[in-house]
Amino acid sequence: MAIFPFKPSKARRFEVLVQPHLEAMYRFAFRLAGQQQDAEDLVQDVIIKLYPRLDELEAVEQLRPWLNRVLYRQFIDQIRRKNRQVDRPLTELVGSESQVDWLDSLESDSAGPDFQLERARLGPVLDRVLATLTPDQRALLLLHDVDGWRQEYIAEVLDIPLGTVKSRLHRCRATLRKKLQRELEPIEPVGRVAE
Repeated sequence: MAIFPFKPSKARRFEVLVQPHLEAMYRFAFRLAGQQQDAEDLVQDVIIKLYPRLDELEAVEQLRPWLNRVLYRQFIDQIRRKNRQVDRPLTELVGSESQVDWLDSLESDSAGPDFQLERARLGPVLDRVLATLTPDQRALLLLHDVDGWRQEYIAEVLDIPLGTVKSRLHRCRATLRKKLQRELEPIEPVGRVAE
């Protein structure tokens, strides 16, 4: 049974398919790109590429994961074209409007002065360490640990096996942990003992 009693225009059919997924696509693009303008451009590029392929789009059973996979591939292609690494502080990746909410969610019930001081000390260190990770590593950590995406969904979007997601996530966390330890516990240079 046809969804429409008449054949709507190509533009209307495309809009009906894609419109419900635009907000989720933008959020994903923002996590990948790190800036509002780059995320908007990324989503726009994907939409422009998909419009001529409406028939293929209509045949996709689960459109949201498929769209996110296309978005991710477009992002990777852009990085390869630019041949540079996108380094953004965590505060930019989270976004200024949601940053306060996200940081507040990390607060414990006993948020005394010691906790506040430690948090102020760790924030910039975490930003610096996250900036040293590759875009793929950062995206994986942020999607899973910050946004709460399930590993199965990440595997589907990135088009990699679930075991690969698990092992990459484990390696990313281990790398992050080592870098944080180096930043937070610097070893002072050993000098000669003065006589």
